[in-house]
Amino acid sequence: MVSRIIEFHLRNRFMVLAGLTILVAVGLYVIAHIPIDAFPDLTNNQVVVITEAPGMPPSEVEQLVTYPIEVVLMGLPRTEGVRSVSKLGLSMVTVVFEDSVNVYLARQWINERIQEVRSRIPQGLEPTLGPVATAFGEIYQYTLESKTMSAMELKTLHEWSIKNQLRAVRGINEVNTWGGETRQVQIEVDPVKLLRYGLSLREVFDRVQENNANFGGGYIEHASEQYTIRGLGRVQSAHELESIVLASKGGSPVLLRQVAVISDKPMQRSGAVLRDGKGETVSGMTIMLKGENGREVLDRVKSKIASLQLPSGVRIVPFYDQSLVIDRTIATVKKNLLEAGGLVIAVLFLFLGNWRAAVIVAAVIPLSMLVGFMGMAVFGISANLMSLGAIDFGMIVDGAVVMMENSVRRLERRPNEHFHPFERVLGASIEVARPILFGVSIIIAVYLPIFALEGLEGRMFRPMAITVCSALLGSLVLALTFVPAMTNMALAKGVRPHGDDWFTSIRNIYTRMLRFVLRHRVIVVALGLITVVVAIDSLRYIGTEFMPRLDEGSLLITTKKLPGISLSDSVEVSKRVEKAVLEFPEVTGVATKLGRPDLATEAMGIYEADVYILLKPYDEWTGTKTKEELIDKMAARLEQIPGVAYNFTQPMAMRLDEVVSGIKADVALKIFGDDPHTLEHLAEQSLKVLSGVPGAADAQMEITSGAAEVRVEADRAQLARYGLNVSDVRDAVQAAVAGRAVSELIEGQRRFTVVLRLPDEFRQNPEALREVPLSAPGGERIKLGQVAVVKADRGPELVSRENAMRRIVVQSNVRGRDLGSFAVEAQKRIAEKVKLPPGYTVDWGGQFENQERAMKRLGIVIPASIVIITGLLYSTFGSFRLALLIFLNVPFALVGGIAALWARGMNLNLSASVGFIALFGVAVLNGIVLVSYINRLRAEGLDTSEAVVRGAATRLRPVLMTALVASLGFLPMALSHSSGAEVQRPLASVVIGGLGTSTVLTLFLLPLLYPWFAPKVVVAGESE
Repeated sequence: MVSRIIEFHLRNRFMVLAGLTILVAVGLYVIAHIPIDAFPDLTNNQVVVITEAPGMPPSEVEQLVTYPIEVVLMGLPRTEGVRSVSKLGLSMVTVVFEDSVNVYLARQWINERIQEVRSRIPQGLEPTLGPVATAFGEIYQYTLESKTMSAMELKTLHEWSIKNQLRAVRGINEVNTWGGETRQVQIEVDPVKLLRYGLSLREVFDRVQENNANFGGGYIEHASEQYTIRGLGRVQSAHELESIVLASKGGSPVLLRQVAVISDKPMQRSGAVLRDGKGETVSGMTIMLKGENGREVLDRVKSKIASLQLPSGVRIVPFYDQSLVIDRTIATVKKNLLEAGGLVIAVLFLFLGNWRAAVIVAAVIPLSMLVGFMGMAVFGISANLMSLGAIDFGMIVDGAVVMMENSVRRLERRPNEHFHPFERVLGASIEVARPILFGVSIIIAVYLPIFALEGLEGRMFRPMAITVCSALLGSLVLALTFVPAMTNMALAKGVRPHGDDWFTSIRNIYTRMLRFVLRHRVIVVALGLITVVVAIDSLRYIGTEFMPRLDEGSLLITTKKLPGISLSDSVEVSKRVEKAVLEFPEVTGVATKLGRPDLATEAMGIYEADVYILLKPYDEWTGTKTKEELIDKMAARLEQIPGVAYNFTQPMAMRLDEVVSGIKADVALKIFGDDPHTLEHLAEQSLKVLSGVPGAADAQMEITSGAAEVRVEADRAQLARYGLNVSDVRDAVQAAVAGRAVSELIEGQRRFTVVLRLPDEFRQNPEALREVPLSAPGGERIKLGQVAVVKADRGPELVSRENAMRRIVVQSNVRGRDLGSFAVEAQKRIAEKVKLPPGYTVDWGGQFENQERAMKRLGIVIPASIVIITGLLYSTFGSFRLALLIFLNVPFALVGGIAALWARGMNLNLSASVGFIALFGVAVLNGIVLVSYINRLRAEGLDTSEAVVRGAATRLRPVLMTALVASLGFLPMALSHSSGAEVQRPLASVVIGGLGTSTVLTLFLLPLLYPWFAPKVVVAGESE
């Protein structure tokens, strides 16, 4: 079958050229339209249900809002978990679905369930779904700078002008506003004047609501026309509110201005934004729609911002631009691929000794990459670090190298020789077609188990597997069709014999060495076995981790202050943090986002903040050499600011950790149980233990309590005495503190809430709150303290839940030590020193959770790769003994890969493990080529020993070429230190080291072992 395919394309060379033209045209079209990102989207498939409950404390939010929503969402099909956070005035429930579930179908399922829960939560609360976005969707963040406009004016400008225009940008799902002051029209009612006129707060509330609305009245017909009735009763300005009539006393109207002062004031805030230590400002954050092309959307956003007509003196200043990360990462990929391509082409020219032959093989690289891009487009994969960064051009051209080398060898033309190029190319191609087919198929097949990886690791490496498999499939087709056809066209006149060139000397030296080891077979085999055993045993002592941290070129510090801190004090502490960070010469700017934004896409409290640090390019650093050193110096400086805990990370990494698991650290201990006090006690014990583990950094526990609160407990006996209800107390407290939303003021397209509240003097402290006046139905003037107990206390800051159980988290980063050994020691110490009461359990999360899951899955994936390799080898040779012989390449490849990790001081992580998987396929290709040729020589009548020596010497060139091009193809990745190279480096190092030892095995041990494994007789059919 393969022979007929090769012969067909040799005879129809112009059909091959036509096919190439179509391939190039389609491929270039795909490249022009493929999305470009820094990294694949690693976020799990989730939907967030957000419910704002203004003024409701965390414990009430949990009981009345979060728990009912959790209950109805449990049991949705194809879910992986449900977790929630309940905070002051906010409930966030996150449902994680399997990756295969369409996000819009998942949102539909949740919407259906939410309809059931509306009757079970307090009236007026409206659960909504979070944006259709991922952790990597926060692509552009900026602040508004102005010396002339106030914080309220800037916030209004952003909310009603800038935000709306940016939301219209194609690919943007949401634009969030953070910080600043939100304008409210506040009706500040004087309780004394209310009593004077015999009015209550509820009457004021009703009168304002009734006097601020337009209305319709149908239509009338007059003079052959239809007139629509439009009633205009809505106030046009805050000034018109003053004229609302509340009541009539003695024939005179009581107007709103007689009992209240109406003014524009800011609403109560849940967050703030600071910039460069200069104070507060307003920030905007554009959130990209899931699945969009990040690079194109960013270009559209920046183009739109450049075209905005802003008021004089107002500037939009970015502090986070994901395109910088994308550009740096793609530059790394381009640089590595170009350098790798150059090295591979140089090797081809050197070994083939013919520039036409080298050009044909080199052409396989871009043509195969076009097929790779087509595969990415079919599976919806973007061009990013993982999908393109692990491409090895040497691996891609391995099949073409073997095909071309054999053809060049057959096309050597001597004087006066009868020469038929077609027959020679056809014979040479058919001779190696079967080994190439099975060899490249094995390389493709070993990538297939990567598709079985799940979770974060699956989302990370599946794009790589898709691209590599697509490109390898393209290279296999090209090796069997394009290369023979072009060889017949380009080398029709034959090639000069190599003669006594440099490679002949190498072959002679190799032949002498091979004959030497054949005479000392037992000693050499014993040394080989000892090397394998020692290398594999050394894995017990090598460090482990999930993945090396990707360098985004920036830093982010999450800070946590004491619970219950006021917003103003939190802002002041954050100013000190910013000024401390700006002392470092490597820092060009800093922005702090404190608390939560207007649209609660995250649930930070006002004691928490994310500090974005803008850094100079590394080559401009003077005070420090590495980011790790800078982090250590910053940590030491920030320790001088008391009462603040710090966690160093990066913007995208922080959001990914937070969204995927709700945890922003390498290792996290999750404690589950019912009683919050017991949970907190266990967390304090665990924090002491975890902090004492060598390598622990930024250790801290989740703050769940300690928030100051004022409890207003209604006294029902006293309420009954005065004829009052709990609702009267509620109205008074809400009006005194947060204010009660009563209506809206509409100014063109802008809308501002009209709020009813009491003067500032009634909300300064608990004592002032007791003085809030109430009016009883009998006309008595009483105070809140007479019908309710008002006292200061401490309450929960937040309530975290996971899978319907309360939890608390103790977390730590790991520095100066590998993650795996740290986690093992931490688990052991926690088990020994922290005794759990009945009903309480622990679980470990963070990056360690990902590592543990990935390693368990690799325990299935790697054996699956071995089974696939063995099966394909048996299919190739029809002999288990020969299959086993070639499979011995795999343990020897492990030797080199393990040695590379030790030599470079790297940990065993997921990237290195995938490198071992990729290595297996390349390692057996040369063995197949060599054994197939030895079998052919034996079938032609040579005895085994002579066939081994001659076959090994003849196949030395293709073996060295394939090993060298595959190794050099990964060399730039192994040596790169630019942005994004951290993930590629372990994979590339493993492949390079493994190919070194597997090539030695192929050239020496495999010929040495062949007589022990070879069948007694080889027939012609088996040799092909």
